[in-house]
Amino acid sequence: MAIALLPVLLLGVAQSTISFHKEGLERRASLMAAADRSVAAARGRLDGAIVVLETVTPETAGPECAPRLRELMARSPGMLNMVRLDRTGRVTCAGGGVLDGENGAQTSWFRRLASGERSVMEAAPPSGYVGQPALLVATQATGPRGEFEGALAAFIALSSLRPEMDQTAPLDTQVALIDRDGHFLSRTKTDAFTALPKDWAPNAQGRGAYLYFGHDAEGSPRVFTITPLLGRDLYAVLSAPSPGPFSWARLNLLSSVLFPLIAFLATLAAVWVAADRVIVRWLHYVERVAAIYAKGRFTVRLLQAEKAPPEIRELAETLDAMAEMIVARDASLHETLAQKDALLREIHHRVKNNLQVITSLLSLQQRSLSDPSAREAMSDTRQRITAMALIYRALYQGPDLRRVELKGFLEELIAQLIVSDQDSTGAIRTDLQADDLVIHPDKLAPLALFAVEAISNAQKHAFAGRGGTLRVKFSVSGEDAGLEIADDGVGAGPERQASGVGRTLMAAFARQLHGRCEIVTNEWGGTTARLNFPTPDIDAEQNGSAKAKRNRAAA
Repeated sequence: MAIALLPVLLLGVAQSTISFHKEGLERRASLMAAADRSVAAARGRLDGAIVVLETVTPETAGPECAPRLRELMARSPGMLNMVRLDRTGRVTCAGGGVLDGENGAQTSWFRRLASGERSVMEAAPPSGYVGQPALLVATQATGPRGEFEGALAAFIALSSLRPEMDQTAPLDTQVALIDRDGHFLSRTKTDAFTALPKDWAPNAQGRGAYLYFGHDAEGSPRVFTITPLLGRDLYAVLSAPSPGPFSWARLNLLSSVLFPLIAFLATLAAVWVAADRVIVRWLHYVERVAAIYAKGRFTVRLLQAEKAPPEIRELAETLDAMAEMIVARDASLHETLAQKDALLREIHHRVKNNLQVITSLLSLQQRSLSDPSAREAMSDTRQRITAMALIYRALYQGPDLRRVELKGFLEELIAQLIVSDQDSTGAIRTDLQADDLVIHPDKLAPLALFAVEAISNAQKHAFAGRGGTLRVKFSVSGEDAGLEIADDGVGAGPERQASGVGRTLMAAFARQLHGRCEIVTNEWGGTTARLNFPTPDIDAEQNGSAKAKRNRAAA
């Protein structure tokens, strides 16, 4: 929106810039015109003084000279003195008095008149004729035959020749008079003028009016005009303020700068507030509720959105509908999962029951056999099936169908194996040490069957008829896990066990766990069956199992 409104502001700035330049041109033109009018009036006054002198020159001789000159001075504003000189430059009479010893023959203007010039006009410094800078206007006094008889000089105060400003001149216009050397002879305000530029004289003489820019004594920008007033001897200087862009903006603040800026800011603020009240705050509200939904809390509803604009209200209703659908879907999924869990538990329970039935049948069959080898083989099979039944019972009785706590399972497995065969082995004491580990059923089956084979070997070879101590240790050390089953009997030893069926099965179970097994003699004189394998990662196994199921479904 700010970018869309920016052209309006730029247009206002462009108009202000154009107005500034236009007003500057008008200001300079006004100053030049005022300078021309003021100088024209001063020149007219000087020309009138010359005419008066030429008119009264023949009448200035004799005893009536001084009164006549005083009368002319009274009629001429700004006239300081009028002096009559003879051909030698001696003062014969004066309207305003002359100091003793003053001789005009030594002055340049008198020599110019004596050499033949009809009239002379120049700036005169303080002298015996006048006590202040003045403008000298002098004409020849001639005899009947036209011979040089002397001169009549009038001294006019420079302050009276200073141009008067009319109403068309810019405000705060100041006036000064300077001589040919650039010295200020008179000025209305001292601090309104500073040193003149070096090339002012040729520019003023060649153009008639020279305009330039500068600063006053206080550093404020001003515009100056220099206009010849008396040939090359006297110049009028006019000084007026020259406002820069910022000072001009202060003078024209409301009309040229402030109104466009206020319009821009007001429009932007109005759009900002409207967008915030109508759109942004409702979007923030919807965003907060969506964040709550992301955390799984779908009971929150966007009730305040009823006051929102139609589009936001429609979005809120969509989010509400989505939340309701998610809640309904979650409830359906939970119900389905509960049904699946109950079904799986029922399946595990039935499998366990079936395995127990098979175990009972095998037990009955075992009792009917008279061959010791057959009875032993039947007993081994029954124990393996018992281990599988324990796994299914642990699954459906546990809180999670996909996880089994290993320590409790080993306690129950060992107890059931010892109890089921204690008549032929004698009293057996068990010592179980197991670290906590939650294991997946796929890993539990080979581990349990390995334990069954190791314990069965101990019962048949180490504890047969005498009993003993069965030590079971399960440990987890970082990425490695180990199961050790040791007896203190004097059975067949590792060499004999290494060639049996049980040893073959134990090696197969170790390969299923990606581990290795070994059977060694222990410190108690018995045999130790050791299984080392990588520590199962329950989450990785579940992910791998899910991925395998997806691959099978895709196939």
